[in-house]
Amino acid sequence: MTHPPFQPALITPARITRRRMAVLTFVVFMTGLASLLMADLLWGSPVKGWAWFAWGLFTVLFLLVAFGAAHAVFGFMARRGGVDGCSILQSLPDPAEGEVPLAPTAIVLPVHNEPADRIFAGIESILRSLARTGQPEHFHFFILSDSTDPDAWVEEELGWARLVVELGLADRLFYRRRRANPNKKAGNIADFCRRWGRRYRYMVVLDADSIMSGATLVQLVRLMERNPAVGLIQTAPSLIRAESYLARTLQFAASLYGPVFQAGLNYWQLGEGNYWGHNAIIRVGPFIKHCALPGLPGREPFGGHILSHDFVEAALLRRAGWGVWLAPELGGTHEELPPTLIDLARRDRRWSQGNLQHIWILFARGLHGISRVHLFLGVFSYSSSLLWLTSLVLGTLLAIGFARTGLTFLPQPALADAVGASATLQYACLTAFTFALLFGPKFLAVLDLRLRAGGLASFGGPARLWTGVLLEVLTSALLAPVLMLFHAKFVLATLFGRGVRWGTQRRAGCTTWAEAFSVHWGHTAVGLAWTALLAAFAPGLLPWMSPVLLGLVLSIPFSQLTSRTSLGQALARQGILSTPEELTPSRELRELAALLAAAEAAPARRPGFVRAVVEPRANALHCALQRERRRQPAATRARLAELAEKALRDGPAALGAAERNFLLSDPVAMVRLHRDVWTRPPGALAGAWREALAAHAPPPSGGHAADPVPTVPASAAPVAGAAVQAAFRASPHPAYLTVAADVPAQS
Repeated sequence: MTHPPFQPALITPARITRRRMAVLTFVVFMTGLASLLMADLLWGSPVKGWAWFAWGLFTVLFLLVAFGAAHAVFGFMARRGGVDGCSILQSLPDPAEGEVPLAPTAIVLPVHNEPADRIFAGIESILRSLARTGQPEHFHFFILSDSTDPDAWVEEELGWARLVVELGLADRLFYRRRRANPNKKAGNIADFCRRWGRRYRYMVVLDADSIMSGATLVQLVRLMERNPAVGLIQTAPSLIRAESYLARTLQFAASLYGPVFQAGLNYWQLGEGNYWGHNAIIRVGPFIKHCALPGLPGREPFGGHILSHDFVEAALLRRAGWGVWLAPELGGTHEELPPTLIDLARRDRRWSQGNLQHIWILFARGLHGISRVHLFLGVFSYSSSLLWLTSLVLGTLLAIGFARTGLTFLPQPALADAVGASATLQYACLTAFTFALLFGPKFLAVLDLRLRAGGLASFGGPARLWTGVLLEVLTSALLAPVLMLFHAKFVLATLFGRGVRWGTQRRAGCTTWAEAFSVHWGHTAVGLAWTALLAAFAPGLLPWMSPVLLGLVLSIPFSQLTSRTSLGQALARQGILSTPEELTPSRELRELAALLAAAEAAPARRPGFVRAVVEPRANALHCALQRERRRQPAATRARLAELAEKALRDGPAALGAAERNFLLSDPVAMVRLHRDVWTRPPGALAGAWREALAAHAPPPSGGHAADPVPTVPASAAPVAGAAVQAAFRASPHPAYLTVAADVPAQS
């Protein structure tokens, strides 16, 4: 059965304009009112120029606060009727009309030095969920590795092989590792599109920590089939598996406040939404045709490759006329978050540089106005911290100046005098107004939950919910000034030409006291100096500045204590800071937890490089997945032989990561290294090899307990040719003659 494209009567240009004008009117009115109050307070300032500069900073920052509050207000209203009438989910037909057929879809998972157990537990959970939909044949999985850690590289191969054999997925689960990784994740996706993209109508991009239910994947494909003018649908993933106190607080906040804010985003974005880089479905043809990323002029950090590629790709799709939608009501989509404040800041360091690069893109020709708004908000999300810091410093200097001169703050008649309002009353009104916009959205989110059947119970009941809200507010108040200094530093570092290294995100771990001190001593010093300055010259400002100063002064213990999983787990046992995904987990999340628990309980494994050298099946699999180098310079062969001898004599730890990768990339060298480890006298080997051999002695039957070797699909990756197979069979060691026969001779 064919269906017309999504053209509901509710979504008309006039309705879209009315929605956006309503949001704009709210923001302008709220900002204008606060700005007028502040201008009246500064009217009689002795330092006119600096005072008006402070007023300008206040207005810009209040505009950001008002815009955030607008999302909560309009999202709350949109959710009152259930699903927003202008949501893309409304385009799916009634089940009585028949189901929308599916189309070939690739699920791509770019990874970079991630824990292999987490990667494959997530993939297995998704695969099993898809099998329950009855339509798994429409989905192919691609693990796209950019890993540079040799142990992670081998573990990825072995994890892929295990899943292929256990679940019978030789024709649906593929693994490819790039030899070089230019342009990082964006280049990884682009490489997939060049090689295999035209075989698929859609691709679903996931992160290494993403989870999607099979039902959600099927629904995304049907939404795309139903709406042929849509190029991308972004889901709103919920946060899961948080263990530390800080991560659980952020997870709780996202789960409680997120639905209202996301509904507010969709309220004015509609078909001109944004892309967040993962947990989204993309129409491959238009993506290949229109989303090739340009190189930015100049050198890093502003020039070179675009780091935050997702905003730009959404803007390019919109420029080509394709719709980009957010589907906030679509469940079954999840991701994880950094466990500590320091890891959160490290991730923001990368994002800040990537977003600041969008200054170039803002002025590109042909972009839609809303796309420019998204890009500007990305730039402003980090630049605002520098403005906030500047505003606080300027306010402090002005207050000190007033205190030292002894001048009356309002020596001239002001607008408030017409209604008999004192400066104190104006300050109180302005403060109350600001707090209403900051905390009102949280109240609306709780009210929205209260108005939904079973809403409060999904968070453990009213008492646990309000306890969590209180803890979240206190934690956010201490966190905000620390992030302000972090982000201001990141923006300044980028402006002064300091680039960032795009490393691996830490998924677990606790901050040590030494690490907390080394990172936050500057924050503490700034907080103490600022407090002393105010106490000496402007003590009246101390109560107003105390939330900011307290967060800075306590940054070291705050960072260390909030990173503790013991504190987070203690609250979890009481049901505090719990979320619906945690209290009533879906089947996919239960399976993920069970798979990770089994992996954690399994005996410790040898490092991946050691396994690829010692274990016959691991060596055979790894060599079969490498491209054979038929012609090698003599210097390269000599260098490989030198590294192999060094590894055998001094142990694998004697080689650096680059040297181990060099050996791993050559299948013939790995075959010889494997043969030499098994055939040389024990006295000629380093102790690490003797221990690994003793632990991997073949059982009496001659079988091997290591990971099995699957048939390697030709479409998955280049594999070794006949020369490598011959090298296996020519080896004199009987332990892996049988294994060699299992390796497919593909070229």
